[in-house]
Amino acid sequence: MYDWSQYRTLVGQRQLVCLARAVLRKNRILIIDEATANVDPRTDELIQKTIRDKFRECTVLTIAHRLNTIVDSDRILVLDAGKIHAYDEPYTLLQDPTNFFYKMVQQTGKQEAAALLEAAKKVSLFSLSVKNLSQSLFVN
Repeated sequence: MYDWSQYRTLVGQRQLVCLARAVLRKNRILIIDEATANVDPRTDELIQKTIRDKFRECTVLTIAHRLNTIVDSDRILVLDAGKIHAYDEPYTLLQDPTNFFYKMVQQTGKQEAAALLEAAKKVSLFSLSVKNLSQSLFVN
C-alpha cells in the first residue's frame, strides 16, 4: 500500500521550489494553479505572504478553490463549467447577494464569510486610498 502523505509532502516541496524559482527569476507574470493545495496551513500562510510581498508589482493569475487565497486579489473571475459568472473587485462582488461569488462565500459559513468580507473590504479601502493619493499627486 502506498503512503499518500509522502506524495503530498513531495508535491508541497515541489510547489515551494517552483515558487522560489519564480522569486529568483523575478518573473513579471506568475500563474499559480492551486499553489497551496498540498501544504499544511502554516506553509499555506507563508506561501500567500510570499506571493503578496514578492509579486506585488506583477501580474498574478491564481487558480484556486480556497476563497481565502484569492479574496484579497485586485479582481476575481469566477468560472463554472467554462462560463464566466462573475468578474470584478472582490468587495464589489460581495455587495450583491445575487452574485455567484457572494453565494460561494456564504457557503463557507457565517464566521468564514465575515472574515472573507472583512479581508475584501480592507483591500478595497486600501485600493481606494492609493487611487485617491495618485489622483491628488497628478492634479496638484
